[in-house]
Amino acid sequence: MRFPLARFAKKSLFLTVLLLLTGLAARAQQAGDTTSVGCGPPLPRMLCVDLDGRPSIDEPAGPFTYEWHMGDGTTLTGPTISHCYKERKNYVVQLDVIVDKTGEVRRGQKYIPINLLQQDIVDFTASTTRVRVGQPVSFDSPEAQLLQCRNMQYIWDFRDGTVVQGRTAQHTFRRAGTYSVRFSMRGYGSEACVASHCVSRQIVVEP
Repeated sequence: MRFPLARFAKKSLFLTVLLLLTGLAARAQQAGDTTSVGCGPPLPRMLCVDLDGRPSIDEPAGPFTYEWHMGDGTTLTGPTISHCYKERKNYVVQLDVIVDKTGEVRRGQKYIPINLLQQDIVDFTASTTRVRVGQPVSFDSPEAQLLQCRNMQYIWDFRDGTVVQGRTAQHTFRRAGTYSVRFSMRGYGSEACVASHCVSRQIVVEP
């Protein structure tokens, strides 16, 4: 018996796509495993920047005074500066340069975009890290994100046999001990999404 080539090609393509999707789902499931994969350090939001204005300046015309307008109302001076913002948003830093010999002000010598929104964050908070048996602990991950991933899932493993999903969770420990509560993120997308993204924090439960 012969099968039409077009029909056979369609079936082969369907099976290939199905196998690829199944394999991707299996890898994502493995990446989200809360027990077999070790966690790295927290990846918190970054609000601080270090900037160096010297590479963009014509050194022979110096010396200079460097004046940085950080975009949040703060002005700093010096060839290199460090600054921590209070809000996670986008800023544009303006560097003005003053020629010390002549007093000439070169405004907008350099503009530097600071994007504090486009960054991966793998971290969570707990209402307390020390509690007594029977007292609830609240957990939250308001800023956790993986920019290149979609259909994100957030998994909490309390290390006492309880596993729940969601951005927030509340849990009551029934036995005394030290529990390394693990927060895991998994999603679909690039290879970076398939990899495991998790962080753990210790909760001490007293009798």
